[in-house]
Order: sequence, then C-alpha cells, then structure tokens
Amino acid sequence: MADISTEDEATVTEDLIEDVVALVKEGDRERLVVLLEPLHESDVAELLSRLDPENRVELVRLLGDAFDFTALTELEEPVRLQILSELEPKAVADGLADLDSDDAVYILEDLDDAQSEAILAQLPFAMRHRLKRSLDFPEESAGRRMQTDFVAMPPFWTVGQVIDTLREEEDLPDEFTEIYVVDAAFRLLGTVALDRLLRTRRPVKITEIMDEEPITIRADEDQEEAARLFQRYDLLSAAVVDDGDRLVGILTIDDIVDVIEAEADEDIRALAGAGDAELSDTPLYVARTRIPWLMINMVTAFLASGVIALFDDTIAAMVALAILMPVVTALGGNAGIQAMTVTVRAISQRQITKRNVLRVIGREILVALINGGTVAASVGLVAGIWFGSPELGCLIAAAIVFNIFCAGFFGATMPMLLNRLGVDPAVASSVFLTTLTDVIGFFVFLGLAQWWFAFP
Repeated sequence: MADISTEDEATVTEDLIEDVVALVKEGDRERLVVLLEPLHESDVAELLSRLDPENRVELVRLLGDAFDFTALTELEEPVRLQILSELEPKAVADGLADLDSDDAVYILEDLDDAQSEAILAQLPFAMRHRLKRSLDFPEESAGRRMQTDFVAMPPFWTVGQVIDTLREEEDLPDEFTEIYVVDAAFRLLGTVALDRLLRTRRPVKITEIMDEEPITIRADEDQEEAARLFQRYDLLSAAVVDDGDRLVGILTIDDIVDVIEAEADEDIRALAGAGDAELSDTPLYVARTRIPWLMINMVTAFLASGVIALFDDTIAAMVALAILMPVVTALGGNAGIQAMTVTVRAISQRQITKRNVLRVIGREILVALINGGTVAASVGLVAGIWFGSPELGCLIAAAIVFNIFCAGFFGATMPMLLNRLGVDPAVASSVFLTTLTDVIGFFVFLGLAQWWFAFP
C-alpha cells in the first residue's frame, strides 16, 4: 500500500492511484477511508480527476459519509457533473448538508433544473430555502458566491451577552471574523470585529463599538465588482444586502480569491478565442468552442489576402517583397497585442476614466513610435544589407514605423470602443486588431514599394 506521510500528503502519486483503484474494485470501504483520510480535499479532487469515470463514482459511493463534497468544488465542471449525474439525489443532498452554503450553491448551479430540484427536495427546509434564494440571484453575482451562514446580533445586546451567546451556541459558522448588528427587520446597522469585541468590557453595548458605515455589496452586484471592492479596501469579509438593505449573506476573502482566479482565467481564454473548454472536455466539445473564432479569422485573412492580390505584379517584379512582408505584419501584430492587453486589463480594473483616456491612448502611441523607430532601424539595416538595396531597407523601415504606430493606436482605442458598445473587449479585440495590422502592413509596404520603384 502507498504510504501517505504528512510530508507528501499533498501529492497524488501513481502508487496511490493504483491502490485506490484496487480497493475500489474490491469494494473495501474501510481501507479506502484509512488511505484517503490524510488527504486534503484539493488532493482528493486531483485523485478523482485522474481516475476513470466509473471508478470516480464508485469511489464516492463507497466512501459514503466519509467523502467530503468540498472536493467537488475543486474539480473541473465536466468531471463534477459526470460524478453528480450518477449519484442518487439523496446521497448528494446528504453531502451538501455538511458544506458551507456558498460551496453547496457552487455545486448546484451547474446542474439542470430537474436534477437540482430533486437534490433540493431532499434537504431540510431551512437549508433548502437558503440555497434556493442564492440560486435565484443572477449567475456570477455576489448573491451566488455569498455564504448564508453568519453571526448576527440585535443592537440592544451588551458585549457580555454576545460573548456568552457565542460560547454557548453550537450552530455557528466554523470561522468568522465579524459580528453583524441588525434590527428586527434584519437591516444591517453595523459590524463589530472580533478583536474589538474581546477587548471591550462586558457591560458596553455593541452599538457603541460597532462600525456604523461598513462596506456592503448588493446581492445582484457582479462578482468581479465585488472582488474590486475587496482589493480596494483590503477586506477580509463584507456583508451582502438585498434591495431593502437587509442582510442576506456575507462574502469572505476565500470566495473572492476563487472569483479573481475564475475571472482571470476567463479573460485569458477570451483573448485567445479559446472558449470555455477544460482539459477534461472531449475533443469534439473543445473544437466547437474554438471553431467560431477560427472561422472569423478565416474571413479576415481573406481580406489581407485581397490586399496582397492588389500588388501581385509588384511582388512578381521583386521577390524580396514577398520575403519581407511577414516581418512588417508580425511586428505590427505583436505591438498591437501588447497595447491591447494593457488596455483590456486597465478596463477590467476600472482604471480608465474620462479624465485619463487621452493620456492612456497618447502613452501607447508614444511607446509604439519609440519601439517602432528602434525596430524599424534594425530591420531596415538588415534588409538593406541582405538584398543589397538601401532603398528597400528604408521602405520597410518606414512601413514598420507606420504599422506599429497604427497598432499602438488601435490596440488602445479598439478595446475602449468595444467596451463602450457593450461588447466584451477581451473577446473581440484580438480578431479585429490582427486584421487591421495585417491589412495596413501589407498595403503600406507594398504600396510604398510600387510607388518608389515605379512598378506597373
């Protein structure tokens, strides 16, 4: 049997996988529980993702109540859905009952309505009500990510009453850093940090030590905006309120870290046109998510080819032009992507305002001109020596400067324009930008060559 020491417990080895598969086939629950007990839920998730589909489900069934459903939140969506689809609703409900509400919602939100309802029907009424309320909020909103387990106290209590209640009450969140002060209608009045609570004498009312203007987040607020608030104000937790300022849940820093990671992953995929596919998805599904952008690129590539066709006689008269054309477009495309990436990031971070928009565009243009001049001088020198034509070196240098200038300008302005039109700049910018730099690069370089050398 594989030995899992405390030093290696975060590593899922091939020996461990082989042992787990053997025990699953034998149906030996007791030894499985002992073998996997030292593993963190993220390691259990890695183990599940590396098992064959049939062994995953059988492992979860064998472990029963010894399986921590938190591990499912660490899995890629296709693997999680495959496991849940083959488990009985009662088994899933029993597993969710032990989770924080935000983790339970995370697992339920990707299921179809029928499966989700079947699982919710098996849960106690109070938990079912809380989860349904969270699921009613829009996708990727603070209401979906919030925890509904928190500590709230009335404003007329003293510090001593609060401390005594915390010591005696068994149904409390496992971890919390703040007490929320609410009125009879559950409207948020303020918050009290635990460290301040413990440093205050017992007879003092909690209203005297509470923060009366805490940072709050609307339940329907986009999760990305919530993450920005955490970043801006260095929050560990924040209250989530509904339209009536009633406290409905809290967001904690661990939830926000997951949001930041998810949003960054989404932006990276969007910039590359790679869709939302995971490593565990089938090749057919991955192909379907990528083909639309490839088809769009195909159309735009024909536009660039059309520009080249306009100068076919020029290219035929001087083969060097065909050799050097890719240099012009490649440098322009690279410069444009650099400017676009910086601008898209600034837009996502809400760093671009009406006051600084011209400064941002001007900076990217200036950077493009500096870089364009430097690179153009090098390329022009190499081209002139290579083909024995100083004129050709000057032409390609001029084309590179102009193309990189355009790349910097459009790389900065196009994401802003798309964002203003309500289109995600991370998704659409790269396709249009690549087309522009290719078309401009070909047209300027070949046009200058035709004019200078007086080709027909």
